[in-house]
Amino acid sequence: MIITDEELALTAAEAGAAVVRAMYGSAPVRVQKAAGDFATAADIEAEKTILDVIRAARPGDAVTGEESGRTGSAGTGRMWLVDPLCGTLNYAARNMLVAVNVALRVGSDVTVAASADPFADEVFWTDGDRAYVRRDGVDERLAPSSHSRLVDVNLDPPFPNAPGFQAARLLSDPRFGERFRPRVVSTTLAVAWVAAGRRAAYVTDGHLRDSVHFASGIALCQAAGCVVTDLRGEPPHTGAGGLVAAADRETHAALLELIRDQRSPDR
Repeated sequence: MIITDEELALTAAEAGAAVVRAMYGSAPVRVQKAAGDFATAADIEAEKTILDVIRAARPGDAVTGEESGRTGSAGTGRMWLVDPLCGTLNYAARNMLVAVNVALRVGSDVTVAASADPFADEVFWTDGDRAYVRRDGVDERLAPSSHSRLVDVNLDPPFPNAPGFQAARLLSDPRFGERFRPRVVSTTLAVAWVAAGRRAAYVTDGHLRDSVHFASGIALCQAAGCVVTDLRGEPPHTGAGGLVAAADRETHAALLELIRDQRSPDR
């Protein structure tokens, strides 16, 4: 039986989410990666499970995993980007706000993606044209909305655009508080929430090309009809880096103005 790329992304994300869910609550075995950065046994086991699913169906594709790095043929134009547990620090602290991200880049475009919430039993996914959330086997079309005024801001490093842009300074701007309500979830599940209308926007610094963390969320937002740019309003991966994903143009414009003012010499 031939499985489509979008169904493979869904199957792989769901398989990883099942591992994350099953291992939740046990004393996390930490594998140190760098100063302040670590993986848990759940990260490693979930990634192994996801990669097994992908390799069984697409043995010729390359894969970049958060924990195992790049494997597969260097010549292929198909690259799976896998983040088995986005929100490791949350998870280790027994906080259920995490995501399992699986995306496929073909050439320069992410063509399918899935972002699973292991604890809400939801998978946000896109076939590259439209975006959905799957619950109990039923797909519902995603509809962005800025009604909540909730804007998630990522405070995790790196910060390549500092000091010209600093996320913490954005949160402290009184104009931000007048218009929006900040949230700091510390997982890219919040990017999928923009596509789903549960967040008005998401803002982060960083160089995000081929990011195992952000590829799925960006693809979801684009397919859902969100406004998605870098920190200077350019298409993603073409300019300053970072990400502003907003439910509508008005919200996006307001956030870009606040970000632009951080670079102003009189501020």
